[in-house]
Amino acid sequence: MKSEKSREKPFNMELFFAALADNTRLRLLNLMDETEVCVCFFVEVIGTNQPKISRHLAYLRKAGIVAARRDGIWAHYRIVAPKNEQAAKVLCDVQEWLKSDKVMQKDRKQLANVCCAPQLPISIQGAPRPKSIAI
Repeated sequence: MKSEKSREKPFNMELFFAALADNTRLRLLNLMDETEVCVCFFVEVIGTNQPKISRHLAYLRKAGIVAARRDGIWAHYRIVAPKNEQAAKVLCDVQEWLKSDKVMQKDRKQLANVCCAPQLPISIQGAPRPKSIAI
């Protein structure tokens, strides 16, 4: 019987950095920060279609940076620390860097406006609002 450690895939550094080498994926990470976010809010803020957002989120999941949770028809995503200690530090540094970027700050403000708007767009009515998560 194989041990738990032997079944784990080795950390893929190339996949990790490739996941961080795309502006849309950086924007998604920026919007999640310490929050769990429903896909429909990403679509509204980033302004692209749901299948494209889902492909980027799948890439981030494969890289071990993002985890998903289903709640009925809604898919919620959150950042998870990679098991590799150095990768976790790089991800933390990237998140801090994103917080200081003007474009990324604008995205976060837009997320707050979309989520707190009295009249949500039809496509996201009933979607659960992003909520803070314990990291």
